[in-house]
Amino acid sequence: MAEPVRIAVLASGGGSNFQALVDRFNRAGGPQGAVVGVIASRADAGVLRRARRAGVASAVPPPQAGEEETAEFLLETLAAWRSDIVVLAGYMKLVPERVVRAYWGRIVNIHPALLPAFGGKGMYGGRVHRAVIEAGTRITGATVHFVDEAYDRGPILCQWPVPVLAGDTPESVAARVLAVEHQILPAAVESLAAGIVRLGADGRAEWAREWFETEVFTNREG
Repeated sequence: MAEPVRIAVLASGGGSNFQALVDRFNRAGGPQGAVVGVIASRADAGVLRRARRAGVASAVPPPQAGEEETAEFLLETLAAWRSDIVVLAGYMKLVPERVVRAYWGRIVNIHPALLPAFGGKGMYGGRVHRAVIEAGTRITGATVHFVDEAYDRGPILCQWPVPVLAGDTPESVAARVLAVEHQILPAAVESLAAGIVRLGADGRAEWAREWFETEVFTNREG
């Protein structure tokens, strides 16, 4: 039997997407993969408590580390965990170019909007949902994409739409989008681990089937 694909997560906040990955992979009878570690961008991130409860290794870069020191820390930690795939799950920092290149085609991010709309530097969390409402957009959603050297610019693996309803607030849109994130991120990572999707030579995601073929997603309140 092939060794399970080893998945490392980078996160900055409470870690609900990390939890969705753990629930998908780190269970009896789950897919051929395992979440083996999480790197939090700060020592008070809630994701570290989730990691302890799940029995998953964790690490935090040294305080005030510069870009080169952070890159070295990330590369050494990911190598020590023998990481095959790296998932950004609410990671608020730009990943150093050395790390992107080391895991090119094997590092993905989840973004709470339908890229390329409402992405880029400074567009995260409530800022995204507030911008969606202020723009009068009627459809938002979630996007999983390969990571490159810029914020939210890499090739898209998959997306799922979420309606913006009359009377919505940034908080209500966030809850609806997050419920979808918890579904499509594990599904996309499982497909990447299984070789069903890969980064093609033309710089686009190549799927062996329609990405949503075996999944049922709902646009429900989170």
